[in-house]
Amino acid sequence: MNKQILVSALGAMLLASCADHFDQNFETVRPDKEAQYGYLEQYDALKEYIKDRPNFHLGIGTTVDEYNKKELVYALTNSNFNETVAGNAMKMASCVADDGSMNFDKVSEYVKNATDAGLSVYGHTLAWHAQQPNKYLNQLIADKELPPSSNVTRCLVIKNAEAGGHWDAQLYFPAQLSQGKKYVFKMNAKATAPFELILWGAPGDAGLGSISVGTKWNEYTVNFTPAANYENFVFAAGKLGGELDIKSLSLCEEGSTNNLIVNGDIKGDEVPCNKPYSWHKVTTEIKEVAESQVVEIPVSVGHLTFDDGKNLGGWGMDNAPKIVNGVYEVGNNAAKKNPWDAQVNYEPGFAFENGTTYHLKMKIKGSVAGEFGAVFQNPDGYKGCGDFPTINVTTDWNEVDVATLCNGDNALRLLLNIGKYAGTLYIDDFEVYYTKSSNTIPLTDEEKKEALTPVLQNWIYGMMEATEGKVKAWDVVNEAISGKDGSEFYPLQSATRGTVSADDAKNNFYWQDYLGDLDYVRTAVAAARKGFADAGGNPDELKLFINDYNLETAYDQNKKLKSLIHWIEEWEKDGKTKIDGIGSQMHVTYNMDPAKQKENEEAYVNMLHLMVDSHKLVRISELDMGLEDKDGNLVNTTDMTEEQHEKMRAYYEFIVKKYLEIVPENQQWGICQWCATDSPANSGWRAGSPVGLWDLDYYRKHTYGGFAAGLGAPEYWNNAK
Repeated sequence: MNKQILVSALGAMLLASCADHFDQNFETVRPDKEAQYGYLEQYDALKEYIKDRPNFHLGIGTTVDEYNKKELVYALTNSNFNETVAGNAMKMASCVADDGSMNFDKVSEYVKNATDAGLSVYGHTLAWHAQQPNKYLNQLIADKELPPSSNVTRCLVIKNAEAGGHWDAQLYFPAQLSQGKKYVFKMNAKATAPFELILWGAPGDAGLGSISVGTKWNEYTVNFTPAANYENFVFAAGKLGGELDIKSLSLCEEGSTNNLIVNGDIKGDEVPCNKPYSWHKVTTEIKEVAESQVVEIPVSVGHLTFDDGKNLGGWGMDNAPKIVNGVYEVGNNAAKKNPWDAQVNYEPGFAFENGTTYHLKMKIKGSVAGEFGAVFQNPDGYKGCGDFPTINVTTDWNEVDVATLCNGDNALRLLLNIGKYAGTLYIDDFEVYYTKSSNTIPLTDEEKKEALTPVLQNWIYGMMEATEGKVKAWDVVNEAISGKDGSEFYPLQSATRGTVSADDAKNNFYWQDYLGDLDYVRTAVAAARKGFADAGGNPDELKLFINDYNLETAYDQNKKLKSLIHWIEEWEKDGKTKIDGIGSQMHVTYNMDPAKQKENEEAYVNMLHLMVDSHKLVRISELDMGLEDKDGNLVNTTDMTEEQHEKMRAYYEFIVKKYLEIVPENQQWGICQWCATDSPANSGWRAGSPVGLWDLDYYRKHTYGGFAAGLGAPEYWNNAK
């Protein structure tokens, strides 16, 4: 059946108000595959098999833009499922702009369309680290500008609100310039942003030079010899977008101290220049300018805590480096001939910059008192690139901080020369950093939390208001738990604690890093309950879930689920926070290796028992399935065999049946199939994979029969001819 046939049938179906039987009005099986798939015609729409379970939510992941068209996706969803879950439309980045404004129009339309059709809407998701309005959120916690100091300087202040062409902001300084004579122009100035100041002679706009003005006070000098006589020395300052402050400026014939610029020392009130073109927006005035406060901000280029397995290298020492209880240990039984005969090596993966002063900071103690040196080194020829001051060691923990200038190229190593030290060195929090001057300082942790907490609350309040109490179940927090090994339980995902990749840390916004591991979830839960009630919802009907992936995995014996249950207990310890349920995403893969597949199935069953034992509602939230061969290679839809399709059918049946068998009815929320159809080859989600119950042309697949049989339908394939 092609899409033209389907859409034609769809139009007739909608006109006849037969949306409850989406694929009963046309062929459900490909005509050329009747032999293998003909049995699927015997199945009813999926939701027909849960009529005896009125509280069971049979959900489907939904593309909201397509659903709101009330065409194909709308009909398929309404005919087969009683619950719909927005794939992306209800996530924060979909509703909140870069300026913080919120728009819920699409969400409101979707909820109305679904509830009018008799479906419930499951809300996905209120709090998450991905698909966040990162630009807006990061602006809220950006470094704050220091207030001006009490020191003021009298300046010529030139303002140009918007940068343009250099000719768009011209200022004339009357001065007689003679052809062939040599002149020296000096200016002590700074700008709010770097720009190129062009110098002309007028009339004629002849180039006399240029100055790259920076943001710190600096004296700039330009020497020039005019090619003609001029009456004005000109600033072409159109590249300035902001403010140029000038303490003094002088224009003298070489060898003379006679300043051709009137009031060049800025001691008088007369502005020494004029604006020749009235339409130019540049302004000038003499005024007192408060000096900006400047602080030195440390910028870390490498930090080892020794808590994550990352270690220092080295050679020549008697006792090889090791990490014991988060502390680096290294040493010698006896002093060696030369300091460099035993070296601890730190290579960050880049060259330290020639000309930059670096600090080496660490906590350190020794089994005996002593000292050692530290150096930068270029491995090519073992060239030294800067020596740090001697580091003294006592038998007590001390923090040392020494600095030196890196004075060579390709300094890939920082070495501790410990050859003369006889004993054991203990090192923790090993860090290399440099400092930069800034007139801003980072917000404190408390200030960041204070800035972000109302933003999370208002986002949730806005969503609840938009959905008018009609959406009664939500993923209140999504994917909070990391897969990084902690002690007994996994910690939360974090961009600051090394539990996520560098790319994830860069691209996502981890609320827990600012609100705290406990208050992040507690704040979201409290806001959801308040917002739901304020929007007219019945508080007793609201169900809040924590949703996560890899809860069913065999490789860690369901450790992530155990960790999630532990964290739910922690979040609820305040006596106010209540989590109603756990959602397991279940993005599973059938493995053609029978032993591995058996492990997968056992881990899934164990997951269900653990979830039941938590006494929370149990939801399979984003079920879809791929397949890998015996060698662990994922198989694309186009390469699937009939045998493999049938294996997936059996796995779907197993998953759904075991859910209904193991989870008590009063703990069953339901199952959401995440992908209606197989994934297109260009999809951003499991591209080219056989994840659907229908194929890309909306014909039923074997997996449809497996899902239906799991819900209680007959195994019609057993009687297929």
